[in-house]
Amino acid sequence: MVRASPWKRGPCHHAVLRRGRGRNCSMKAQSASTAKGGRTKRKASAEKKTQGKRTRVFEVAEPSEEDDRIKGGKRKAREDGEGRPKKNIWEASGDVKSDAFEAKYQQLTQLGRGGCGSVFAGYRKEDNLQVAIKHIAQDYLLCKSVCLNGKKLPAEVAIMLKLAAGTDGSLGTSAPVSLLDWYDRGHELILVLERPVPAVDLFTYIQDNRGSLLEEEAKTLLRQLVDGAKLLEDRQIFHRDIKTKNILIEKGSGVPRVRLIDFGLSCIAKKGSFYSVFYGTDDYTPPEWYSGFTYRAGPSTVWQLGAVLFEMLHGNSKFETKKFLKKELRINCGLSKDCKDFLQVCLEMAPKLRPTLTELGLHPWLR
Repeated sequence: MVRASPWKRGPCHHAVLRRGRGRNCSMKAQSASTAKGGRTKRKASAEKKTQGKRTRVFEVAEPSEEDDRIKGGKRKAREDGEGRPKKNIWEASGDVKSDAFEAKYQQLTQLGRGGCGSVFAGYRKEDNLQVAIKHIAQDYLLCKSVCLNGKKLPAEVAIMLKLAAGTDGSLGTSAPVSLLDWYDRGHELILVLERPVPAVDLFTYIQDNRGSLLEEEAKTLLRQLVDGAKLLEDRQIFHRDIKTKNILIEKGSGVPRVRLIDFGLSCIAKKGSFYSVFYGTDDYTPPEWYSGFTYRAGPSTVWQLGAVLFEMLHGNSKFETKKFLKKELRINCGLSKDCKDFLQVCLEMAPKLRPTLTELGLHPWLR
């Protein structure tokens, strides 16, 4: 059914939250038919309590039994036919000898650490180009391999190469940061990434502005973020973890520029695919997951964009889907009419009532 206007919203459909789904529970669901009507069996995790992170997403086809491991608040699950990557199964881009990386790059201080790896500042020795160096231990590679142009590659590498396809190859020309190089050292995967300087993540940028942005500045950033998300969609990439800490704000020019980072939870999305295991940040789980245990790429991305904008505009209020569903978080009535409408359509309970990314880019607030 085609709506007459993408901004004419229907009645709000509230998701039904199921009890007993704590953060340390397995996020595996049954098939789509079971999720719609039957009972879903749940399996408690034997690991530690997570810190706001969940597992990766699989398609509706029933995945194989999970092999959950938790590190720094993230869980791992085994995809259908995935298993743990073996040593040196990838067709690496260059020499995988232990000294190849050190010969080309100088690693400096640590920039951050997540559940699946650590990121360091560094530079390329031949021209002093600033880079970010991401180390991912083989035991914490959550992705299955992906075939791209006839080559078997780690999923994060394949996704970033797919994003770069069709561009002119120049650094800083797209919203996603670029993959410059990668190395398989057997025990770990090393990604060498573009590093915009100066830049901070959006979470820090908001905190540096006393916990909230002015509406006009938030609009500037959201317009870029919607364009970046649409670029990913056009390349069939589902980021799955858009949040303030995975968005860099490049401050080298007069207008702050949005850059997307961390494609470790991303996947190549087939049009119309449903997913039955949530992968990403717990607080940004789309409500349809709680009611039906399935969700899709487009509506979930729009929900996460709404969550990011909410945090930009609501002074130190951290967005949490469960609190929003319980009406413990409310949209600021002091915002402009168009801005409130933008937030409301992004945060519609029913995914079918959310606009597409194309429609979102045409919203009056972004014009």
